[in-house]
Amino acid sequence: MIARGIGQAEAATFRLGYVADPHPGHEHVRGRLAIPYLGHDGRVLSVRFRCLQVHSCKDAGHGKYKSLEGEPTRMFNVPALHVAGDEIHLCEGELDCIILTKIGLNAVAVAGNHAWAGRHRRMLNGFSRVWTWADPDKAGSELTNTVTRALVTAKPVRLREGDVTDEYLKHGAEHLLGLLERKEVY
Repeated sequence: MIARGIGQAEAATFRLGYVADPHPGHEHVRGRLAIPYLGHDGRVLSVRFRCLQVHSCKDAGHGKYKSLEGEPTRMFNVPALHVAGDEIHLCEGELDCIILTKIGLNAVAVAGNHAWAGRHRRMLNGFSRVWTWADPDKAGSELTNTVTRALVTAKPVRLREGDVTDEYLKHGAEHLLGLLERKEVY
């Protein structure tokens, strides 16, 4: 995870793990990163699993992420909602959320446009500003449009070269924070 900008401190904070010896029936997630979704009280509500192999997951015949069967879509890093001030940052993906948190922003995430649910609007409704950090692609554009239609307080941040993690790795924390200061928003 170091190559993605996530060190031991972030891994411990977000309770990330590696699936070496899965429970019976969960062999399909062996060798994946375990990303727990925690409730406001720190309880694990669900877990998603990310492929760690350096290959095209599509060419390998599987998705980059897997969820537990039958699990509803959830917002990642819900505890941030309870410590944030007037503003919150919403991004597309758990690892991007971890990076934004690492650089000092209160952030939550959804796993793409398909994971946005009406209850997420209610969860973010009390914030005076919801900064959206979506990937600069079609799916990211769809998420941005969905969120800005749902929340009048939503303001997209313009990412130009990749997702939050890509821009963090290429340009650093100051660059990401500068996007807010320079009003690099739509």
